[in-house]
Amino acid sequence: MKALFIAYNQAYNEEIIELLAAHGQRGFTRWEGVEGKGDFNGIPRLGSHAWPEMNHALLVMTADEKVAPLLEALQAKDEEAPDLGLRAFAWSIESFY
Repeated sequence: MKALFIAYNQAYNEEIIELLAAHGQRGFTRWEGVEGKGDFNGIPRLGSHAWPEMNHALLVMTADEKVAPLLEALQAKDEEAPDLGLRAFAWSIESFY
């Protein structure tokens, strides 16, 4: 079992949910109104007058074999419009119930 943390510009919201569904991923937890700034060349998303955009974030628990295809699809989505910003990270889950 793996956990995926996906942070993305709010403009992607429905597209990311559709991407997960297309890969057979039903469950997720979403946070809206997430502030942040990328560490390379990311534009701040702070919900302020100067930086009005915001991010959303998802936490997705998925089977190991789904991780690579999901990350590839997310990377392709990011490469289509890199200024929007999208990052995904995976880590192992030791136990759950």
